[in-house]
Amino acid sequence: MARRVSVPASWAAGRPQGLLLDPRVREGFARLAPLGLSFDAWLYHPQLADLVDLARAFPATPIVLNHVGGPIGLGRYKGKRDAVFADWSARIGELAACPNVHVKLGGLGMRMFGFDVHEGELPPSSEQLATAWRPYVETCIEAFGPSRAMFESNFPVDKGSYGYGVFWNACKRLAHGASAAEKADLFRGTASRVYRLGL
Repeated sequence: MARRVSVPASWAAGRPQGLLLDPRVREGFARLAPLGLSFDAWLYHPQLADLVDLARAFPATPIVLNHVGGPIGLGRYKGKRDAVFADWSARIGELAACPNVHVKLGGLGMRMFGFDVHEGELPPSSEQLATAWRPYVETCIEAFGPSRAMFESNFPVDKGSYGYGVFWNACKRLAHGASAAEKADLFRGTASRVYRLGL
C-alpha cells in the first residue's frame, strides 16, 4: 500500500513563499546530485530569484526551468506585460549564467500567461502563436543557447488554447533561423542529454 503524505492546503494553490530557500528543502535537494538526478523547477517569475540562489548553491545538480520561467499575465500582473518581461528577462539572464540550469520552451498556452489566443472565433494559427511567444522563446535561447534549451509540448494542459500540431508548427517557425545543429539541440539533443534518453 502506498504511503500517504500530508501536504499543507496552501501548497495546492501555489508554492509557499521562499520554498526553495527552506533549509529542509535544501537538505533534500542536496541528495539529488549524488544519485545522478536532476531537478525540474516549475515556478512563477517572482520566484526566479530563489531558483538563481538554489542553482548557485548546488552547481553540481542539473536544474531544468519549466515553461520559460512562468512570466505571469493575470491577476495583479494583468496589463503589465512590459514590466513583467523586464523583471523576467533579467532573472533569465542570471539563471543562464549558472551552467547547471537548462530551460524548457513551452507551456505558454496556460491561461496564467495572459495570452488570449483561446478567445478568438477560430483556433490560433502557428504563426499567431510564434508571434506572441517570440520575445520569450528568443530571450531564453539567446541567454541559454540551443545546447541548454529544449522545446516542450506541455500537452494535454495546453490543449485548451491550441492543437498539438499547431504548437509544433509554431516551434518550427520560432526555430526557423537556427542552424541544423541548433535545431537538433532544441528539438531533441538537449532533452536527450539532460534526461539521459540516449536519442
